[in-house]
Amino acid sequence: MIPRAAKTQRRTRIQEEKEEKILEAALDVFSAYGFRGATIDQIADAAGMSKPNLLYYFRTKEAIHRALLDRMLFTWLEPLRAFDPQGNPESEIRSYIRRKLEMSRDFPRESRLFANEILQGAPHIEDELKGPLKALVDEKAQVIRAWAKAGKIAPCDPYHLIFSIWATTQHYADFDVQVQAVLGDKAGGGRFEDAARFLEDLFMHGLAIK
Repeated sequence: MIPRAAKTQRRTRIQEEKEEKILEAALDVFSAYGFRGATIDQIADAAGMSKPNLLYYFRTKEAIHRALLDRMLFTWLEPLRAFDPQGNPESEIRSYIRRKLEMSRDFPRESRLFANEILQGAPHIEDELKGPLKALVDEKAQVIRAWAKAGKIAPCDPYHLIFSIWATTQHYADFDVQVQAVLGDKAGGGRFEDAARFLEDLFMHGLAIK
C-alpha cells in the first residue's frame, strides 16, 4: 500500500515526515486496540493532525495498517534471511535466537501488531504468509535438514524448531508485562540478555549430537 503522497512526482521532506508521524501514531493505536478497535480519529488525534489532513496521506485505515504490516514483515524476517547455510550451525542458531530477542526488546509494538493480526486470522497478510514467508521458511528448513544430514546437529523437524524459536523469543515482547511482574526486582534491562543465554543453551543442548 503506497501512501497517497508518495505517488506525487516531487515528494517533499515534509510529506515524508508527515507519513512517518502518522505511521508512528498508528503503531501505538493499532498495537493497543487492534485493527478492529482502532479508528482513523484515534490515529489522527495521536498524530496531532486533523482527520482530513491524515486522509490526504493515507486514504483509509486499511492503507495505514497495511503499510505498517509490510514494513514490520520485512524487518521481522531479516534475521531469518541472514541465516547462512555456509556458516557454523551453532553460531547461526545462537545468533538467530539473539537477533529475535533483540527485536522483541526493540520493537514490542510491532510484535503486538503482528500478534493481533494473526489472532484475527491474518485477513490482511494471508497472501504474504502463504507466499514469501512460507518460501523463506522452506528455504531455511532445507538448510537445517542439510546440517542434520551432515551430522552437524541432531536430527530435528526444522519447521518446529523455527516455530519454537519464534514462540520463545516473541514471548518477551508480547508478554513483557508478565515477565517483569514475575521477575520483580530481577527484571531490569538485563532480562533480555538472561533470556538470550538461557534460550541459546536450551536449543543447542537439544540439537547437540549425542
